[in-house]
Amino acid sequence: MNKKSPQRFLIIGYGTIGKATLPVLIKEFKLSAEQIQIISADATHTELTQKMGIHITQLALDQTNYQEAITPRLAAGDILLNLAVNVSSLDLIRLCQSVGALYIDTCIEPWEGHYTNETLSISERSNYALREQAIALKAEYPNGTTAVLAHGANPGLVSHFIKQALLDLSQNSLPQDTGVSTEVPATKQAWAELAQRLCIKSIHIAEFDWQKTKVKRQPGDFFSTWSAEGFISEGLQPAELGWGSHEKQLPTDGKQHEYGCKSSIYINKPGFSTRIRTWTPMAGPFQAYLVTHNESISIADYLTIKSNEQVTYRPTVLYAYHPSSEAVLSVHEMEGRNFSMPTNKRVLVDEVEGIDELGVLLMGHNQVTYWYGSYLSTEEAKTIAPYNNATSCQVVAGLIGAIHWAIDNPNAGIVEAEDLDFDYVLEKAKPYMGPVDGFYSKWTPIANRSQLFEEDVDSACPWQFKNFRVA
Repeated sequence: MNKKSPQRFLIIGYGTIGKATLPVLIKEFKLSAEQIQIISADATHTELTQKMGIHITQLALDQTNYQEAITPRLAAGDILLNLAVNVSSLDLIRLCQSVGALYIDTCIEPWEGHYTNETLSISERSNYALREQAIALKAEYPNGTTAVLAHGANPGLVSHFIKQALLDLSQNSLPQDTGVSTEVPATKQAWAELAQRLCIKSIHIAEFDWQKTKVKRQPGDFFSTWSAEGFISEGLQPAELGWGSHEKQLPTDGKQHEYGCKSSIYINKPGFSTRIRTWTPMAGPFQAYLVTHNESISIADYLTIKSNEQVTYRPTVLYAYHPSSEAVLSVHEMEGRNFSMPTNKRVLVDEVEGIDELGVLLMGHNQVTYWYGSYLSTEEAKTIAPYNNATSCQVVAGLIGAIHWAIDNPNAGIVEAEDLDFDYVLEKAKPYMGPVDGFYSKWTPIANRSQLFEEDVDSACPWQFKNFRVA
């Protein structure tokens, strides 16, 4: 396929992220209504789609109808954006490969029912398993059209944040000199070796959502600043995290996978019931949900070094998420009700104000802790595009960066965020991320611990528990 601007965009799903993405997409790529098609289970129009005359086909895609629905609407050179929940990434990738279309999603999605399929083991229902299946497609389409897996804010932008943070730590010109300098790594192996030389032991995708609302939450309400269905789905899955080579024993209820790259583990309880201590510049230290995310697995895999098939280096990587206050209350109530489904799910967009603080926290190096990321405000997000809050606009930033890269690299096959040019993607995403900066800290996960109760702390590794337990 020749390098060119896309003929058309086919958007699957017009929920929170779909509505947030569309106005930016039109502006960024100067699209007309004829270049945009939307298929969504919810056909609710916005002022923008009505004004431009963009048609939304109301259809809930499933395994029986997706080929018939999509094939007439997709041609070589088009871009399919999968922004829906419960629409299989793998099947859409295969379809795109068959017609020569580009593909991008924000996470690897299965068909509905996958996460509750009792014929599958917990390991087989995990994000780890979904990623293994997606990576296996690479061999089927070695020279295929580009399909970018899991590229929103996180997963997505955070992988590029990590590379920039590693370079920041390695530059002798900074006052906080780590004593390690390097040229920009050009390969997976070189990035992993840089992380190893910097002694990076743990990476948190550390997010604190400061957005507030004046809307009064009632019992049974589930409030979220992004897809309520998506948040509930990942929160009910077992917690998953990339597992470092330095770790001495599994967490309580921790399990290892018996297949694949084995870069991560899972914990046999929901992410909504699993806590981890982390840190961001505005919040300082806080308790977060250890929620399963694709980047925890892919980043840990990307930064792995092996010798004779034995892992010699890998950092621990996890997503530590503190959602908005109203979302925390929603999760608390849901957990108290044995995770029964809420009666009303609501995404807060126009009703919120405040900042979403999203970044990567690198620990183990000689400066102790370094956080690098975005702290976009809802007020700024709304000046960028309508139908956005801070959370959705950060996802849009990742999508825009990935779309530009895919158009410039149309025959890259199936790729993950870590495979893309980090500085190129960040440059394209920059107009939609708000302020982006790095901050040093002396905080560690065991800072001010053992004040109330004695704990067994490994002094040889000052930020890691000897008998590690996830609360």
